[in-house]
Amino acid sequence: MSELARQARVWAQKWRWYERNALPWNRARIHWELLRRDAFARWPLEGNVLEALADGRLELGPHVLLEPGVWLTAPAPGRIRIGAGTFLNRNVMVAAVELVEIGAHCMLANGCFVTDGNHRFDDPDTPVPWQGFTSKGPTRIGDNVWCGANVVVTSGVTIGERAVIGANSVVTSDVPPGTIAAGAPAKVLRAIDYG
Repeated sequence: MSELARQARVWAQKWRWYERNALPWNRARIHWELLRRDAFARWPLEGNVLEALADGRLELGPHVLLEPGVWLTAPAPGRIRIGAGTFLNRNVMVAAVELVEIGAHCMLANGCFVTDGNHRFDDPDTPVPWQGFTSKGPTRIGDNVWCGANVVVTSGVTIGERAVIGANSVVTSDVPPGTIAAGAPAKVLRAIDYG
């Protein structure tokens, strides 16, 4: 019976970690915290959102809109900042080891992934999921950036203001402001002509 009790305890810990946002009282608390920030989320909202909001490690500007399936995770000391008016479409994932910043009035299409971390894999004696993370530094997306569907933005990258990233691109190096970039890895294709 002690083995069954141990298994039940581990299961309960995992359930609490992964399903806590779905608990009615936590869901209400998340909506209350979003209301206080003039932000809104359509359910489900995933990740350690309530913990990060309560600790001040998740900062949301007014009129941020999070569509269903958005996943935000920032285990301490990680921080996520999302600027005013930014729209994260369905199934966007943001994961911070140290700092991920998304500017004001950005639009991230379905399935985008933005992170400042990388999984470690350098210890041959430890399973990869247990090795933790490294970071090349903060990942920053400037104001008014549009990322097409399924864009991946990797650790330490800065995307300049008013840049556009084409669908299915993998951004592994900085993108200058006012440019269009696409590909895997993403390359600047041209400057945006506002004329």
